[in-house]
Amino acid sequence: MNHPSNGLTGAVVAVYIAGEAVGALGQTFIGDRLGRIRFMQLLCIIVTIGTAIQTASVNIGMFLAGRAIAGMAVGGMVATVPIYLSEISAPDARGLIGGISGCGISFGTMMSNWVGFACSYAPYGATQWRLPLGIQIPWGIIMFIGLATFMPDSPRQLLRNGKVDAARREFARVRRDLQSHEVHEEFALMRAQIEFEMSREITSYKEVFTLFGRRAMVSIVVQTMTSLTGVNVIQYYQTTLYKSLGIQQKTILALAGVYGTVAFLSNSITTRFLTDQWGRRKMILSGLAGLILIMIYAAVMQRFFQNSDNNVGKGFAVLGIYLYVFWYYGMINSTTWLYGAEVLPIALRSKVMGLAAAGHFIVNVAVTEAGPSAFANIHENYYYVFVGCTSFFLVIAYLYFPETRQKTLEEIARAFGDKVVLVDEARIDAEQAVLAGKDEETSSMHKVQATASTTSTVPPSRAPAS
Repeated sequence: MNHPSNGLTGAVVAVYIAGEAVGALGQTFIGDRLGRIRFMQLLCIIVTIGTAIQTASVNIGMFLAGRAIAGMAVGGMVATVPIYLSEISAPDARGLIGGISGCGISFGTMMSNWVGFACSYAPYGATQWRLPLGIQIPWGIIMFIGLATFMPDSPRQLLRNGKVDAARREFARVRRDLQSHEVHEEFALMRAQIEFEMSREITSYKEVFTLFGRRAMVSIVVQTMTSLTGVNVIQYYQTTLYKSLGIQQKTILALAGVYGTVAFLSNSITTRFLTDQWGRRKMILSGLAGLILIMIYAAVMQRFFQNSDNNVGKGFAVLGIYLYVFWYYGMINSTTWLYGAEVLPIALRSKVMGLAAAGHFIVNVAVTEAGPSAFANIHENYYYVFVGCTSFFLVIAYLYFPETRQKTLEEIARAFGDKVVLVDEARIDAEQAVLAGKDEETSSMHKVQATASTTSTVPPSRAPAS
């Protein structure tokens, strides 16, 4: 790209994030209409087109257009996947299953950084940037196939669309860990709560904030605050930070690869062992508090050693970046995306989650576009902007974020003071009778088919000779 300016570097990053914001907003309008699976399949097609355009680009305009298209798909996906995973998860495993989307993001960060390092050894020219972009193309196709073949549909989304029988089948499929009577009970509770929420169907954003103001606010705030912790600024411009410490280019790319590896390992470990066991609220609070201390440490280390010959001091400055990524991805990354989706009632999930994700990306555009110029002019003091923002959100989280661990999506309403519908034994028995009737009908059909098959395959007996 012929040594792009700071402004063009910021634009390459910002146009992708702007596309993400558009995609997230698009999810609010068509996500519910298409359903979770079909909407994600559409996004797979769009991201494949976007990555192909980037790979084949012959000028900066074409490249930026491809970035924007791919960003739209990723934004819609980021807003949809946490909703989908939370809706097909058991309460005691929702942190693990819902956290998989965050782990996927950190895995992508790790792989992209190592691919960038590997491609630095390619001959100077188009291969160095076309190959990393081209590697992205197959993954949208692979995900499309996976969604079309074996991924279950959301039983809650099916209930919302009036497809009760299909919802029963999908619920029994995703909750095979339950005994038969437990399936009937939980499905009846889920159906009653969703029908109650649908009876107060939301038609405008004014009603969203009138009826479910706190829940909508929490979802939007938890997404916006992740941008204002500075994670994307540090992630996108870490190479600039390493360069300011006098580190050589090959070493910089290797350090970026280690950065991604630390992100993925930390995210995976805490998703497996902390999110469901310790709880979302504790992870968010401890995560924000830890980030404040780490950013102050990183700013101080860079201030003293950025322009020095002290290699040990530079090592401590790099350590600040690694401490940040370890703590952010371990405590905040998966937790916030999951939490923002699970606190919302079914009627609001697409509307508010799309709005929350768009807010996340819009704020990201501002802070990342300012990144190159900010580091060039105020240097490490840019960290203190994020220290102030993170401190503010720490107070908000402490006052307004309830715990959601081990609760069904319908039971979470109680944590916000909303009504939770109780179901009597008669309704549970009715659900059990419906399923029992369907099982009996299926069994009868199998018997009829077996009898017909036997009749058609056994030859008639011969008549006795006269």
